[in-house]
Amino acid sequence: MHNPGTAPPERFPAQDRFAEGAQFIAGRPAKGTSGRTHAVVDPATGEEVYTYELAGTADVDAAVAAAREAFPGWAATTPGERSDALHRFAAVLADRAEEFARAESLQCGKPLKLTREFDVPGTIDNTAFFAGAARHLQGQSAGEYSGDHTSYVRREPIGVVGSIAPWNYPLQMAAWKILPAIAAGNTVVLKPAELTPLTSLLFARAATDAGIPDGVVNIVTGTGREAGEHLVGHPDVAMTSFTGSTAVGKRVAELATATVKRLHLELGGKAPFVVFDDADLEAAVHGAVAGSLINTGQDCTAATRAYVQRPLYEAFVERTAALMETVRLGDPFAPGTDLGPLISHAQRDRVAGFVDRARAYARVVTGGEAPGGDLEKGAYYRPTLVAGAAQDSEIVQSEIFGPVLVVLPFDSDEEGIRLANDTPYGLAASAWSRDVYRANRATREIKAGCVWINDHIPIISEMPHGGYQASGFGKDMSVYSFEEYTQVKHVMFDNTAVAAKDWHRTIFGDR
Repeated sequence: MHNPGTAPPERFPAQDRFAEGAQFIAGRPAKGTSGRTHAVVDPATGEEVYTYELAGTADVDAAVAAAREAFPGWAATTPGERSDALHRFAAVLADRAEEFARAESLQCGKPLKLTREFDVPGTIDNTAFFAGAARHLQGQSAGEYSGDHTSYVRREPIGVVGSIAPWNYPLQMAAWKILPAIAAGNTVVLKPAELTPLTSLLFARAATDAGIPDGVVNIVTGTGREAGEHLVGHPDVAMTSFTGSTAVGKRVAELATATVKRLHLELGGKAPFVVFDDADLEAAVHGAVAGSLINTGQDCTAATRAYVQRPLYEAFVERTAALMETVRLGDPFAPGTDLGPLISHAQRDRVAGFVDRARAYARVVTGGEAPGGDLEKGAYYRPTLVAGAAQDSEIVQSEIFGPVLVVLPFDSDEEGIRLANDTPYGLAASAWSRDVYRANRATREIKAGCVWINDHIPIISEMPHGGYQASGFGKDMSVYSFEEYTQVKHVMFDNTAVAAKDWHRTIFGDR
């Protein structure tokens, strides 16, 4: 399916930056030493645009050693110094915004308007946010809680953080993992997905160019089985942060537990989209199409299960299908493209398998096929709406990770919320209603780390992102992320200067 080739300069302007390899260790690019190669494939064309040497365990060891060596000096910097470095980092990213946008579109198949207006500006904003947040690592106020002592709380960096990022948002996920960690004084070794290492490497290079010391940010690009598992199990890695599927997250947890590491997991999702009968129907339809198709549906918070109260159900199905049919598939670099390909042909075939199996028990209202013609070589799949599936069916319960929305009716408010909660996941959800009491009830009773009201998908740097249940635990973004990347120390001072303290008599002697 793949055709060797070289992307033209307008698609891959940063190509020369990767000539020295897909590893970035101690401030320098390098080639992997596993003895095996891997190709970055443009999913819109099926062409291989960059072939590199994969990292082996020796490369992971070198990156961890570099991070360990850099840790004492970086941890000793003042919050103001780390803040200044992150402000410079944000400025470098802003200067290179177009380069990042094109590299992200090339390796992921995202429309350029999405990378220019969402992925890249969101990453720059995250960097600027953590530049400010670095100066606000606060503990509990000092006080005399025992009467004879003064106590206060310190927040201290953990050490070397070994992070693993997915292929769906490689730039943003690299930022979400690296920024809070280094703002808190840690050093990082990040393993990006083998399919999409380009923007993670550009991100690490930009950090170095901004003056962040060598070894603070390191990238190893290898397979999960070899580089990923070695990183998670490494004895010098104090914390593991992983974003990916729940199945792989369980394996990461097993490995991390063996060395008693701090663990942060952001896993799968199956977000419900609950439409009550007083909702603005047009707003809900537009929100459903946008929320289900963002990043070609390859988003763990994407709207995947629309539950629509019966009075609006038929109209919702009809209008959502009609709006989906107006979405323009095409070259990610073309100005008129709304939807790009999936990440790979294998992923497209996986999505198609879910839809094809569902035909036996549900109705495919629109979509449900790969386009032909000029798009046949790419990993494209049409926006798909499925109706009539049972709540316990595969297409309702399993994470598809593609441009597929399933619609089911409900009658009472209680039933709608119960159905929304009826999966193992709990990452994100939305509820649509004009009634503030109804909406407020949904925010209380839907079990998810984020619940939107009358919208679905927007995220902001100041607010946390993370899930419940099989969607993992821990938070990305916001000051809450410092709870993941710092350890809390209680410091207690005696104020009495008395040698023989009264409590000693509980151990020896008499009162």
